[in-house]
Amino acid sequence: MNSFFSALLSAEVRYHDLPGERAPIVFIHGLGCASSYEYPRVAAQPELRDHRIILVDLPGSGFSDKPTSFSYSTSDQARVIVELLNHLALPPFTLYGHSMGGSIANEVAAQQPVNLTTLLVSEPNWHAGGGEFSSQIAAQDEVEFIAYGQQLLIEEDSSPWAGSMQMTLPQAAWRGATSLVNGTTPSWWALFCALPLQKGVIVGEHSLPDQDYDALKAQGIYTAVVPHAGHSMSWENPPGLAAAIAAGCQQ
Repeated sequence: MNSFFSALLSAEVRYHDLPGERAPIVFIHGLGCASSYEYPRVAAQPELRDHRIILVDLPGSGFSDKPTSFSYSTSDQARVIVELLNHLALPPFTLYGHSMGGSIANEVAAQQPVNLTTLLVSEPNWHAGGGEFSSQIAAQDEVEFIAYGQQLLIEEDSSPWAGSMQMTLPQAAWRGATSLVNGTTPSWWALFCALPLQKGVIVGEHSLPDQDYDALKAQGIYTAVVPHAGHSMSWENPPGLAAAIAAGCQQ
């Protein structure tokens, strides 16, 4: 595992850099997740295994450092990712983000990192208000969530998400969720629609129908549906997600 010292974070960001001869793909995970935990099976699929794959654990998650003083807003997470991308000095690459990671990826792309050619997002937060878990987390007081709220979520969840959530700093989960509820100006939707680069959106079959997905498809933007999967498509159908990402890179 590689490590990068972020000046903004004043701590280390850790990531896997898996070798490959084809163009790099950088992965950003969602709330309570970790790319090192979530995406190895996706990266190992035949459609992606020849790509250079970079699996980033966001600050506060996975193997990255977890300072309690950091804001963990989507905007500050995006600034850290831009720092990392500048450090890596990648050749032309694709950026992929899921859920909260998709919102962060939109903000990263808006900062126009060098050599970013394609942005792919899967079921990101497009608008303020949060999703199922983020709104549930943000509705709690931060002190209460740190004391017992996160542990209750873990105990009540039977999916792989519970495993990665155990490795997430409670402050990071609460502040990230609150940031999703508060939204940004301009919105993540507006940022995505305005980006002058190749882009696409991926959804799980069980998440349809979805008005935002339909609106983007009507604009002629690349869209893909991962069969036999919902929001947690990386666990529910890794081959299907890998195929959707690979097709998005080649559009």
